[in-house]
Amino acid sequence: MEDCSIGKRYEETFDQLLIATGAVPIRPNLPGIESEGIYELSTLQSGILLRQALDQKNPRRAVIIGAGYIGLEMAENLSLRGLEVTIVEKMPQVMNTLDGDMSALIAQRLKEQGIGLYLGESVRGFEAQDGQVRAVVTEKERLSADLVILGLGVRPNAVLAKEAGIPIGQTGGIKVNPRMETEVEGIWAAGNCAEAYHLISRKPIFVALGTVANKQGRVAGLNIAGVPATFPGVVGTAMVKIFDLEVSRTGLQEREIQQLGLSYVSAKIEGRTRAGYFPGAEKITVKVFAEKGSGRLLGGQIVGGPGAGKRIDVLATALHGGLNLEEMINLDLGYSPPFSPAWDPILIAVRQAAAMV
Repeated sequence: MEDCSIGKRYEETFDQLLIATGAVPIRPNLPGIESEGIYELSTLQSGILLRQALDQKNPRRAVIIGAGYIGLEMAENLSLRGLEVTIVEKMPQVMNTLDGDMSALIAQRLKEQGIGLYLGESVRGFEAQDGQVRAVVTEKERLSADLVILGLGVRPNAVLAKEAGIPIGQTGGIKVNPRMETEVEGIWAAGNCAEAYHLISRKPIFVALGTVANKQGRVAGLNIAGVPATFPGVVGTAMVKIFDLEVSRTGLQEREIQQLGLSYVSAKIEGRTRAGYFPGAEKITVKVFAEKGSGRLLGGQIVGGPGAGKRIDVLATALHGGLNLEEMINLDLGYSPPFSPAWDPILIAVRQAAAMV
């Protein structure tokens, strides 16, 4: 171990060791990447530094690299501060964890809010003047910038484990069993440095979410303390707010289902978050997938106005419970006009999918 306060290395004995080194942001080795004014958001301190730059330097133009959760949230917040915001994404859509048709709803809203979108473009480097970033250079464009946000995601911080000879999984995270044990006796791993198990694909997955990290940490801590516990896995539930849109997803998206070779059906419906006659009813689009034949739910996505996003928890719970569509149709969900139509949009989508199974 190394104590940075005294600059010395020392050894520490242990009976049990928990590795919880988290994740590190992806920072590509591109020309000009070390220029001042290029930020990544992965810690509280990095957020504080960005806020200070916004308050003290009053940048006018921001370019965000990456259209995932962090990138889209930053696009909203910087736009609300009055900055001219542009997003560059190498994939052909924003939010690659959604299907393209659902992602298009987000892209449309971003454009309506004045956000520039450059999709299907890779960044080649950054131009600077006197050390300060002035432009982002893509394979097709030169985009002026006073501020750049790197929203390229994170990867497991598993270097320490790898160097110690602890097996690393195919996702790059530390391999663990349901008790959060590594393959080395007495050493445990939890959080964003460790793999999780996807309950629907039945494959290892890397999920950099605080919800998963907290649950894994709890299970590891209980076992280390002598209390038996297991973490069965995840279904990939996530959500984000982008301006007035609530976006959520769980389970498998269509591309993942196809890669697994499963025979499936899908249904997409447009509805309202409240009874149609009730003030404040907002549009909501729900898409669900189920296995053909068995009707087993495989995943779902939601994009809509206020009141849409948390409905994903119904689908997430159904995935954990292994429910099929027919079982879901009769779920006794809450109803009152301020909260939902008599048939909740989730159940309408489920009914339509069930008719195709």
